[in-house]
Amino acid sequence: MKFRKAAFALSLATAGLLIAACSSNSTSSTTTSAPTTAATSSKTIVQIAESNPEFSTLVAAVKAAGLAGTLSGTGPYTVFAPTNAAFAALPAGTVTTLLQPQNKAELTKILTYHVVPGALMAKDIMPGKVTTVEGSTFTVNSSDGSLTITDGKGGTAKIIKTDIVASNGVIHVINAVLQPAS
Repeated sequence: MKFRKAAFALSLATAGLLIAACSSNSTSSTTTSAPTTAATSSKTIVQIAESNPEFSTLVAAVKAAGLAGTLSGTGPYTVFAPTNAAFAALPAGTVTTLLQPQNKAELTKILTYHVVPGALMAKDIMPGKVTTVEGSTFTVNSSDGSLTITDGKGGTAKIIKTDIVASNGVIHVINAVLQPAS
């Protein structure tokens, strides 16, 4: 319940910032343009993830953190979804440790770091800092037509598939697990 209220408040704040940024004549760089909200799938973000075997570890983590209900809600959300291979690349035992009930807060922090309020299609994602539902930022970089993300600990994830549209947002597939600075 706390997460839903925080996510809703963060969504409203982000929407306000996006509206202000879009109406401003400033020459400063913005992270995103107006979000795209066209949803053509009747499946939620969680339902899409559950239907793809490449996201089985992510789905297990989302359920262990108690976030399945939130990510099945109205949203919209943009999820940067790590594949099973991304989770497997973490140090041995990390996933098993995070899935334990006593580590729910840490798991929730990591997972919400992969979620951005609003439905941002690939064309809407611009280089720069992006504020996550977790509350901290990661940096989007663009090179040779590819988008990468530098997380709070200096790790890098490449966006390997974009614009998987759900009824409540959009999924972009990444090849590494993002980690907030703290």
